[in-house]
Amino acid sequence: MATGSLFKDEATEEKGERARMASFIGAMAIADLVKTTLGPKGMDKILQSTGRGHSVTVTNDGATILKSLHIDNPAAKVLVDISKVQDDEVGDGTTSVVVLAGELLREAEKLVNVKIHPMTIISGYRMAAECARNALLEKVVDNKLDAEKFKDDLMKIAMTTLSSKILSQDKEHFAKLAVDAVMRLKGSTNLESIQIIKKPGGSLTDSFLDEGFILDKKIGVGQPKRIENAKILVANTAMDTDKVKIYGARVRVDSMAKVAEIEVAEKEKMREKVQKIINHGINCFVNRQLIYNFPEELFADAGVLAIEHADFDGIERLGLVTGGEIASTFDNPESVKLGHCKLIEEIMIGEDKLIHFSGVAMGQACTIVLRGASPHMLDEAERSLHDALCVLSQTVNDSRVLFGGGWPEMVMAKAVDELARKTPGKRSHAIEAFSRALIAIPTTIADNAGLDSAELIAQLRAEHHKEGSTAGIDVISGSVGDMSELGISEAFKVKQAVLLSATEAAEMILRVDEIITCAPRRREDRM
Repeated sequence: MATGSLFKDEATEEKGERARMASFIGAMAIADLVKTTLGPKGMDKILQSTGRGHSVTVTNDGATILKSLHIDNPAAKVLVDISKVQDDEVGDGTTSVVVLAGELLREAEKLVNVKIHPMTIISGYRMAAECARNALLEKVVDNKLDAEKFKDDLMKIAMTTLSSKILSQDKEHFAKLAVDAVMRLKGSTNLESIQIIKKPGGSLTDSFLDEGFILDKKIGVGQPKRIENAKILVANTAMDTDKVKIYGARVRVDSMAKVAEIEVAEKEKMREKVQKIINHGINCFVNRQLIYNFPEELFADAGVLAIEHADFDGIERLGLVTGGEIASTFDNPESVKLGHCKLIEEIMIGEDKLIHFSGVAMGQACTIVLRGASPHMLDEAERSLHDALCVLSQTVNDSRVLFGGGWPEMVMAKAVDELARKTPGKRSHAIEAFSRALIAIPTTIADNAGLDSAELIAQLRAEHHKEGSTAGIDVISGSVGDMSELGISEAFKVKQAVLLSATEAAEMILRVDEIITCAPRRREDRM
């Protein structure tokens, strides 16, 4: 039977070899796209939107680049998804995971060409991944019990994470900010209580960590500029005069006096609402929506600080850190949970006035204020810092640490090589290929730094045959360096996630032997 009659028009299918080639090519193209951003000397990409405003993003974060691409190739989409998962799960290693998956498929393509079955390759890859993970587990260092050493580990991890980002020039300064912020969380991985505010102006080194919460709003006219022992009501309610809010409604009056009566009634209604709010015994009212002049006046007369139009993220986080809940009705004051803080005052950052809440109920809350030359730079700095915060908060829970700079890949490659020698049959080819794919990561790091990767990898391999070697690539001096002396460390959780996600993605793409592209179903004309 001709397959042409199986599918409707506009549907296409690719089988066997062609389908596999399409998958391999798509995945390798994606890996080559982000490859140049890997490592301390990785380059940035400019992403320009073709939509309104032609917004521009400058970044070298693998997940951000891949998230912004509209891709047609199904295998490439699998790699985009694993980089997203890596970003959500551990925050860093988004480029490494795509590069490793791409290399595994590049090696698999060579093996398929010499007639090794994909299932044999998958079986070899699984054995190799298990062996590589065990090799890392033997080499991990855990300083959880020694607080001083553990903080030092966190500093090293933060500096290593930041050294491949825009903040690499001031990595010590930002590593300290990130470690201080994460240490305040006391083991929680909820980064909600760390707020990042971006203010253009100054230089990156002017960025600082503030204990407390900063709201990017101004204090209204005639209101107290400083409040001690604040009781805060966080609300999401309409504070414009209650107009007749029925769409298309009209009010007909037979004289101007009646208009005045309606206005007076509206004002009375507003006055009652404000009185209900003041009866909660508060001295600070933060609203998600606008507060019109009349209610603002009433709050000022009552000595209550009223802050309007605090963005939703802002009030959710403010409620969280002050221990209050967002209210929208005010009839039962006893059922509303108020927020508390020791001091509310107005502060200046650059040219802007902001409101500072200090001594908040949630002790771990803090705000990192980023300063920088341009909004693009600040956006990239925020992404970099967010990566570092994610990795550190995960490391506080899983405190196992490894050296960085291509060291873990060499350790895994050596163990996988030994396994390949012991394994009989065709699987040994796949295991050997896995080892070559692992070495591609230090190779790419060296290539991106403009170094002679073949020479460096040969030296590294020789170093790693010595017992207890801590050798890795030192891109600054352009040679093989000692990672423990240079203080280049990475979290075990990040490396493990890279290894397992990349292997699973490669395995999934290898299993494909047919790609069917269907046209979307059209709605049938109902007559």
